[in-house]
Amino acid sequence: MIPRYTRPGMAKIWEPENRFRIWLEIETLACEAQAQLGVIPKEVVPVIREKGNFDIERIDAIEAEVKHDVIAFLTSVAEYVGPEARFIHQGMTSSDVLDTCLSVQLVQAADELLADLDMILESIKVRAYEHKDTVCMGRSHGIHAEPVTFGLKLATWYAEMDRNRTRLRAAREGIATGAISGAVGTFANINPFVEEYVCEKMGLKPEPVSTQVIPRDRHAEYFCALAIIASSMERIAIEVRHLQRTEVLEAEEQFTKGQKGSSAMPHKRNPILSENLTGQARYVRAQCIPALENVALWHERDISHSSVERYIGPDATVALDFSLRRLNGLIRNLVVYPENMLRNLNQMKGLVFSQKILLDLTQSGVSRENAYRLVQKNAMKVWEEGKDFQTELLADPEVVGALGETKIRESFDLSYHLKHVDTIFKRVFGA
Repeated sequence: MIPRYTRPGMAKIWEPENRFRIWLEIETLACEAQAQLGVIPKEVVPVIREKGNFDIERIDAIEAEVKHDVIAFLTSVAEYVGPEARFIHQGMTSSDVLDTCLSVQLVQAADELLADLDMILESIKVRAYEHKDTVCMGRSHGIHAEPVTFGLKLATWYAEMDRNRTRLRAAREGIATGAISGAVGTFANINPFVEEYVCEKMGLKPEPVSTQVIPRDRHAEYFCALAIIASSMERIAIEVRHLQRTEVLEAEEQFTKGQKGSSAMPHKRNPILSENLTGQARYVRAQCIPALENVALWHERDISHSSVERYIGPDATVALDFSLRRLNGLIRNLVVYPENMLRNLNQMKGLVFSQKILLDLTQSGVSRENAYRLVQKNAMKVWEEGKDFQTELLADPEVVGALGETKIRESFDLSYHLKHVDTIFKRVFGA
């Protein structure tokens, strides 16, 4: 977690204070359940609840000697609680605490990320309606294709991010499970009621079968959801980077007062936010591979997953949280140049209407093969000689004979391409 790319709210989720506080709550709740079952005396629970505490530096010092984080934690807690501490961790194993805590932290992180997505969705929606009818060039393979509107571009971003929100909510639900099942998950030394009690209080569901760990396919789903969100984020960032190119300049990142674009060239205004988001997306996606590899553990458990999760849990969520907030600012402050969009649309001198002419010819009785030949023949004159497409069509006796001059001119109408924008908006944003 690099401070440059870390927001305080998400960072706190992964700080030792929060982790150990969750551990203590899990242990205390387990004691409450054990007391209800009569496994431990009821009178010790208020003592554990009142005196239970820990010292992070002390935990680190103990762990340096015993080489076991949970034992070090329990020892520190016992120093606060006193003799009643012997009833803590009855019938439990370390994974009961570690895995249940990790689930709580991942749920907390998901809630932060869902709030980020809600913010982005609102920003995209506002800009989409602002530019619903702002005509621009649609491109395929990076080449001018047919007219769209900038609002439609934004609508595709909205729909994709809305799907990502659905994915993340599903991943949050999937990871919100806890396990207090003891060694190898058989409940041999602890009643399943303890697991049910702790999970309910912690906002989790009991893992149906936990071996000695919560199955890591749940975690893999979670990190893959983050990776998909990062990829969607990069798709937006790359679009902005292309649109900001000097020879395109249909949109650009806000360039704030006092900002410098280059240490060498004072004229530069670079898409640094979008480029940063592309890099962040690569980093977040990289975390899903170890998460997938963590699914395959030996028998009822091993700890090959443990060390990598200590990295990827904080790193993926912190990086994505920062990036989504940056993306939100980029979208909200994006500078759009409608006049440049029209200039670029007209750059190909009418070629964007080639499909309409092709369809008109086929509907007038010309075979598709011959219609394609006629349209392409005239289109190549625009590419190679700089001619005007409509002018060439009007000078082609075969085309004029099939369509007539009036029909040819009518086919060069932008409104033809944009007549269903409202329909698409209703699909995306609702009525």
